[in-house]
Amino acid sequence: LCLPSNLCLLFLSKPKARIALAAMAIPAVLAIVPIGVLFILSGLIVNLMQVVSFILLRPISKKLYRKINKVVAELLWLEPIWLIDWWAGIKVELYVDSDTFQLMGKEHALVICNHRSDIDWLVGWLIAQRSGCLGSALAIMKKEVKFLPVIGWSMWFSEYFFLERRWTKDEITLKSGFQQLEDFPMPFWLALFVEGTRFTQAKLMVAQEFAASRGLPIPRNVLLPRTKGFVSSVSQMRSFVPAIYDCTVAVPNNQPPPTLLRIFRGQSSVVKLQIRRHSMQELPETADGIGQWCKDVFVTKDALLEKYFAKGTFSDQQLQNIGRPMKSLIVVLLWSCLLGYGIFKFVPWSSLLSSWKGIAFSATFLVLIVIVMQILIHSSESERSTPLNITPQDQTKERLVQK
Repeated sequence: LCLPSNLCLLFLSKPKARIALAAMAIPAVLAIVPIGVLFILSGLIVNLMQVVSFILLRPISKKLYRKINKVVAELLWLEPIWLIDWWAGIKVELYVDSDTFQLMGKEHALVICNHRSDIDWLVGWLIAQRSGCLGSALAIMKKEVKFLPVIGWSMWFSEYFFLERRWTKDEITLKSGFQQLEDFPMPFWLALFVEGTRFTQAKLMVAQEFAASRGLPIPRNVLLPRTKGFVSSVSQMRSFVPAIYDCTVAVPNNQPPPTLLRIFRGQSSVVKLQIRRHSMQELPETADGIGQWCKDVFVTKDALLEKYFAKGTFSDQQLQNIGRPMKSLIVVLLWSCLLGYGIFKFVPWSSLLSSWKGIAFSATFLVLIVIVMQILIHSSESERSTPLNITPQDQTKERLVQK
């Protein structure tokens, strides 16, 4: 596993430190290899099924393709759910009123959320799975994600939106995507992180300086929302999407923020999530009005988080019991049995471990698995997320963002 440069120096200079760091890294490596083999091999099978379905079914019936792809995609996406529920035991506390809770998964919804932790997307998947729409949970993401092995490819087949962060092109992409969703045959959630990037203290400093220079409310726990995409989403979808789910994510200050690496190590944590439902028809009609509505929502989020971090009170909504369904555990067990049996039969048949070439091939394969998993882990880290757009003349702010 990659270590910061100062830890690398310590690793090289002090034997006791080397032993301690190695002991700390072993559990993650031991988990990443078997979980990585399971995820990559099962994911490639899922991708192959999606390719076949896309080529053979979609030209005939897009509706049938989407229904089948929902089931196929869940065969892969339930594996990260298993990591949260059964491996690491992450506890997600959901605060939402009973009426909204009953509607979740039964209606189309535009989902907006602050981007607080590295695993916000996983928390969203978990709630979607509890609501019965994991396979029809979509998101608006940066285009680089679709090139991620297995998971990015699966998202492409599932009709996620991939943006270049150039509005002249992204506006066309969004309009085309929204039109495609009009005849979506099952309830879908479309997630939009309107802050445009994940929260870090460096990005918060830049957002605060910008807000102060423009006379805007100065944020303390969120970044400033970018409203162009939100305005476009509301304007294009308000005729067939009845609701906006306004989500606020928080992680207690007395625990390390959850990350994929901590999850692989089996380290548990608590994530709090509040959802407020807004009828799409409540929003203003004009673009400026819609944009201001979004900004006001984030001012409210900031106040909610400030109160939570100061007083420990998170939400006045009802705490819902979302349980821990067996479905993800069953899917992982089935994949493990299927792939384990296949490997058990393939290795003796191929004589893979009976020659140095076969052993070298096997070792190379395992190394590639670790590399792919490292790419997935690093791509989820907040510090590696795309920084905010800063005007070229302001080099000081640019350096702050990239720290």
